[in-house]
Amino acid sequence: MKYLGTIFFKYRSYIPVPFVLLMLVFMKPTMFSIVAGFMISLTGELIRIWSVSFAGSETRTTSGVGGTYLVTQGPYSVVRNPLYIGNILLYVGIGIMSMSLFPYLQLFALCFFIFQYYCIILAEEEFLQTKFGDLFSVYKKCVNRFLPSINKLPSEVTSNLTLNVKDGVKSERRSLQAFLITSGIIIVYYIFS
Repeated sequence: MKYLGTIFFKYRSYIPVPFVLLMLVFMKPTMFSIVAGFMISLTGELIRIWSVSFAGSETRTTSGVGGTYLVTQGPYSVVRNPLYIGNILLYVGIGIMSMSLFPYLQLFALCFFIFQYYCIILAEEEFLQTKFGDLFSVYKKCVNRFLPSINKLPSEVTSNLTLNVKDGVKSERRSLQAFLITSGIIIVYYIFS
């Protein structure tokens, strides 16, 4: 599964494309689905911006699993993988906005992306364990992969990175554009259909 995770990691920007194409072909949005889905997607995008504002542009790499720092602040103090939670909310929200093949496409996408990110996480955690050793072990004990944790991190595990929202938004530019363009297409379709 770790090997599969490295493949998913490398192509993670392109994997949603078939889901988007299916969504565009079969969409049947309603006002309620647009509002509800947009709020879910917006939540996902805000989580991504918050996460990247700590982790920096390293989250954009596709060359391979890696990282310079063990980020444990902000959303990383609540869950170990806030970017992936943000992605899942973003994808599911857009699926709800479109109402494409509802609920089958959304449920399939949810299951697929949870599986994809689980595989990626296995590969990432192997890298982090090798690079950061005991520090990562302590972090893993205090913070869950996906479910929010309220444990206070020991001070030796807390990273000393600064929140930089400006760089976070800049790094998120492509995701933000994709989210707004896809949302716009769904809204325009709803208005004119």
